[in-house]
Order: sequence, then structure tokens, then C-alpha cells
Amino acid sequence: MKFTNSFNVSLPPDRAWTVLMDIPRVAPCLPGAELLEVIDPDTYKGKVAVRLGPMVLAFVGTVRFEERDEAAHTARVKAQGTDSKGRGGANATASFKIEPAGAGSRVVIDTDLNLSGSVAQYGRGAGVIQGVAAQIINQFSKSLEALIAQSAPANAAAGAAAESASPSTSTSAPVAAALATKPISGFGLMVQVLKAAIANLFSRKA
Repeated sequence: MKFTNSFNVSLPPDRAWTVLMDIPRVAPCLPGAELLEVIDPDTYKGKVAVRLGPMVLAFVGTVRFEERDEAAHTARVKAQGTDSKGRGGANATASFKIEPAGAGSRVVIDTDLNLSGSVAQYGRGAGVIQGVAAQIINQFSKSLEALIAQSAPANAAAGAAAESASPSTSTSAPVAAALATKPISGFGLMVQVLKAAIANLFSRKA
């Protein structure tokens, strides 16, 4: 299943690239995600929890950068995960590119997703999966903007002192704590997607 998502960042491409490539810093912005281990600069182990009504699917796996071009602001990652209760797995390849957009940037993500096992039943409707993905990206972009907005004043006030500060005193730490990870509410996302689908149906008939 292939689909494309995009979102805007209120930073020029060079700065947006730097922020987005700082995985430990931005990981808390992804709803339901938890960074478990930095295996190496290109490989990360993590967990993503998705709540579907009373059921919580917790995928544990790795994300690895296969390509990363700083000059072109493009990257490709491969993600593999399995449900902690053995109900199936997910494999995805995603290509990212950051483009200028006014005073900021636009991030475009092309994803190729494959589900296996019993969890594949949730992927029967491609439109629903794409809609859920769009909602997750929307939540991520809002959290990212909150991170950028809260980090900027602190960085400006710190000045030269910030350059000598250790990673443990990074101004992003309290922001990351505020963005505590929770299972993605798949049920809530489904409702939003279905509402959008119904609205589109009636708009076409009008």
C-alpha cells in the first residue's frame, strides 16, 4: 500500500533538516511512539502503540536510514516492527524530502506499507489507513511546532552558554517531557477519517 503525506515546518530547509534529523529530540513528537535505543547514528529501536477501541497494538521494531543526503535534504528509511502479542507485523519504506515553502519548509513523505498477520485486517481499507496516517502526521506536525516554539526563546536567552551545555541540559528536554507518549487513539482517528469520507461523499453528490 503506497501513499503520500506532507506537512509544513516554520523553519527554512537547512534548519528543518537539522531538527528532523535529531531523532532523540523529535521522537516524542510522534503520537504513541517511544524511542527505546539508539543502536547507531542510522539505526534506532522503538515502540509505537495504537489503540483501537479496547485493543492496544504495540509494535516494537527498528527504523534504519538507508539513504541520507543533507545537501538535497532527502532521506529514505526502512521500518520493521512486530506486535508484542504476536498478532502480526508491519514493514514500511518511507522517502522524505524537504522543500522551500514561503518562509518555511514543506516535508513530503512517500510511504510503502505492508501489514502481515491478523493486524493486516486493519489494512483492508486503503483509504482508511491513508486517512489515519494523515491524522498522525497532523498531530506530529503540531507537536513539532510546539517543540520549535518552546525551544527558540530558551536558545536565544542562553546565548553562548548553550553552546557549552551538555546534552542532558538541552532545552528540548522539558518539551519532550511535556509531550509524553500515549497510545495513538486509533478509534478517535477512525471517527475523524469516517467523518471526512462521508463529507466527501455528500459533496460529490451535491
